[in-house]
Amino acid sequence: MREKKKIFARRLRKEQTKVEKVVWELIRNRKFMGLKFRRQHVIEGFVVDFYCNNLRLGIEIDGGIHLRQKEYDRLRQEIIESEDIKIVRITNKEIKANKRIILKKIKQFIDNHIAPLPFSPHPSAH
Repeated sequence: MREKKKIFARRLRKEQTKVEKVVWELIRNRKFMGLKFRRQHVIEGFVVDFYCNNLRLGIEIDGGIHLRQKEYDRLRQEIIESEDIKIVRITNKEIKANKRIILKKIKQFIDNHIAPLPFSPHPSAH
């Protein structure tokens, strides 16, 4: 089953939607904050649109189909988040209105979930 999911994810990467292509251009090759993102990444048997391992963050781009499968998406997200991975959801409509909104949402996630390193005005002399 795992191999089938990998093959499915590969096919999804080749058949990206227009909105997914827009997002991928913004975050690929460490373009955004030096973060490494993967496309169509398999987690717990589910494929998330984009994934950053450093942040343990999945990004889901919700198109029209998601309006018809809200319960499935909720359960899927619950399973993924039980692995200490957070999901940020954004709609096609939001991205079409402002493609950079995805960067803003990732930055908000970082600001709200990543604890800053403690400030030390004098580095210790170990």
